[in-house]
Amino acid sequence: MPRRAAAHTGRRASVLAALAVTALTATGTPAAATSAAHLPATPADRGHTMNRAFVKAAGKYDVPRDLLAAVGYGETHLDGHTGRPSQANGYGVMHLASNPANRTLEKAAAITGEPLSRLRRDTTANILGGAAVLRSYADRLGLDGDERDDIGAWYPAVAQYSGTTGPAAARYADTVYAFLTHGFAATVPGGEQISVTARPVAPEKGTLSAASGRAPITPYPSALWVPADAHNFTVGRTATIDKVIIHVTQGSYEGSIKWFQDPKAEVSAHYVVRSSDGQITQTVRDSDTAYHAKQANASALGIEHEGYIDDPSWFTDTMYRASAALTRALCDKYGIPKDRAHIIGHDEAPGTDHTDPGRYWDWNRYMGFVEGGSSSGSSNGSSTSGSTGGSSGDGLGFASYPLLQSGASGAQVTAVQQLLNTQGFAAGAADGSFGATTLSAVKAYQTSHGLPAGGIVGPRTWTALLSAGSTPTLRQGDSGADVKRLQRSLTAALGTTVDAVGTFGPVTATAVRTYQTRQGLAVTGIVSSNTWAALHAGR
Repeated sequence: MPRRAAAHTGRRASVLAALAVTALTATGTPAAATSAAHLPATPADRGHTMNRAFVKAAGKYDVPRDLLAAVGYGETHLDGHTGRPSQANGYGVMHLASNPANRTLEKAAAITGEPLSRLRRDTTANILGGAAVLRSYADRLGLDGDERDDIGAWYPAVAQYSGTTGPAAARYADTVYAFLTHGFAATVPGGEQISVTARPVAPEKGTLSAASGRAPITPYPSALWVPADAHNFTVGRTATIDKVIIHVTQGSYEGSIKWFQDPKAEVSAHYVVRSSDGQITQTVRDSDTAYHAKQANASALGIEHEGYIDDPSWFTDTMYRASAALTRALCDKYGIPKDRAHIIGHDEAPGTDHTDPGRYWDWNRYMGFVEGGSSSGSSNGSSTSGSTGGSSGDGLGFASYPLLQSGASGAQVTAVQQLLNTQGFAAGAADGSFGATTLSAVKAYQTSHGLPAGGIVGPRTWTALLSAGSTPTLRQGDSGADVKRLQRSLTAALGTTVDAVGTFGPVTATAVRTYQTRQGLAVTGIVSSNTWAALHAGR
């Protein structure tokens, strides 16, 4: 990547400091696009594939193509939903928004000359508009041509695209950069494949930080705390808490949290759950009345889940398990029966006119996790019995291994610190707080193992950490600590729980074969040196 001049770096540092404490919603027009002509909606334009649209928009506004795709993937999983608005009145693949707090739709129209109607419904125009908005933020930051070639320099522009500020904006940008670090592949409506290849990234965060306060007294202490605006809930309750209501955000995780902070929204929920890693943010105290279900508000706790009701790709195993653990804790705390009469969908609430969580929400699977921490409805041939979020006796076993980054806390962070310290990378005290010392140790570990050294603990880093050790040949019928180590690393690598019970049964054999197939190894169901080598490499 081109080396940036010190003068540019210093100038941007001052801008970053300002962005960290001021609203990130200023408008501006990219210098290179002020005279851009209106792009006619020709048949050729309408025939462009999404891949071509990303390449075209990236070239026109000098925005890295993969960055543009990662922003779109984080916002909508690259599904424009045929022009229907999100909960925050955002449109298209790039979620161009039109609400009092965020007007990227109007901004895109002003820069590109495209009519609002086309930006809402036409994917090529929408992606072009997203690129134009990102470029305008880059211009405001003072990024010159060489700097725009460095994908890490775009971090504050991506944070600004979120339409929010402070830790919430930083978490949004961190999520986008996690997609760049680990890569992704998506099949979009129409069957086209969109992919971003994993690569090491070094985002220039300046003073932006995702560190956030923990939730107030709550049965789920690992939740983040980002309070909703006081206009969007009522302090106290007029009825006893007796139910949990399941919602789907019809938008992104950070976008929904931001919407709850808008005093004109008149909507909120107690908790929001992220799709990719099950991260939970609390926005209203349990003891207060959130505005999420009309007649049921006074007696209900509301949990929003990132995604769209018509797209099952958002409903990940990790999300189900994290949400179920939260619901189970809430039921235990408030004496709510763990049944479908008391854990209901928004569409089942009295007086509702909503349809979420929709037909793709797997109630059998979810209630299995809530009721007993297990479900016979899980896919991928993996065992789902046992713990759904708590750790094992040694603190290393979990039903899922989520993305972790600076500012995170909880039992999974403690596990990472234990694993790093054991393997000779000084992460400091295993206190469950992902601070500077842990970040340094993670980066050192990633560098030494040939992993993307961004300091984010994702599936590849988890897999390498959990599988580290000897390489005995294991097959069905074996048992012991090495089998448990294998099961944990497969859980991280596959993204589906393989219970770490230490017994190599049929379910583990199926998981091994699935992993071997994905890695292009001989599919034997037997773990030998080649399978261990792939796990050790974080593949």
